[in-house]
Amino acid sequence: MAGTKEIKRRIKSVKNTKKITKAMELVSASKMKRAVASTLASRLYAGYSWNVLTSVAENLEKNTHMFFNEQEKGKTLIVLITSNRGLCGGYNSQIIKKTLRLLKEEKENVDIITVGKKGDIAMRRVNQNITGAFTEIPDVNIMISDIVPLSKMVVNEYKNQTYKKVYIAYTHFSSALSQKPMIKQLLPISKQEVTEALLAQGGSKVSVTEKKIDYLFEGDFNMLIDSLAEKITRMQIYQMFLESNASEQSSRMVAMKNASEASGEMIDDLTLMFNKARQANITREISEISAGMVSIN
Repeated sequence: MAGTKEIKRRIKSVKNTKKITKAMELVSASKMKRAVASTLASRLYAGYSWNVLTSVAENLEKNTHMFFNEQEKGKTLIVLITSNRGLCGGYNSQIIKKTLRLLKEEKENVDIITVGKKGDIAMRRVNQNITGAFTEIPDVNIMISDIVPLSKMVVNEYKNQTYKKVYIAYTHFSSALSQKPMIKQLLPISKQEVTEALLAQGGSKVSVTEKKIDYLFEGDFNMLIDSLAEKITRMQIYQMFLESNASEQSSRMVAMKNASEASGEMIDDLTLMFNKARQANITREISEISAGMVSIN
């Protein structure tokens, strides 16, 4: 058994660690509250914007816009969204593992755009071709302007036929205790993919499929579709950023809460060890005094 001084030192160290994890838990809880509010508010807009696109898409049978049709040649692009920092449980590892499985399926001609340092490090470790790295996107109050450089890069490269498919790997926020890593096809826009995504995010079949609105078009229909598809694609990217950010803050809050509770349990165990060691020292000292008295008599 360790001495009382050593146990005291360990108790002090664990208490300091608990203070840090508790502070990080409170900070993450505050960030999570704002991130979740933004995510839920944006979901509603994403649903309405998709209703507009599906209504307009009634005329797509006679439209050959590249955003809605898979190209025959080109590579595959994956946008991987992770965090810049760790201490967030399995948030990063789960989406990275899912991305690695997709890379094995695609086998070749795959490029990666990483968002966050953790994903960038993981992809470089497996020698994956990285065409872009974004590490300066804020983790609080993400604005759509923050993702414009990324969305422009993705859309322009797809328009230039560099890529035939674009996937985005993100973590869908369900609740503070449940986040699901997902990989969705971003381009070409798939009705089925986006409808399923909206339903998974809490939409209803009525709002997605039955509310049809007839629009009157003035001007070039293809130009309208081009502008509309770009904006809604950007909105989809923005929504996935918000989902990932809410998931990150939730995972970090839960991880820090678990760490604080584990520290408390460790302090209790060390305190018990300290009391036992102190009692053993007192018993030994009493025994030595009693033995000394006996020898004097």
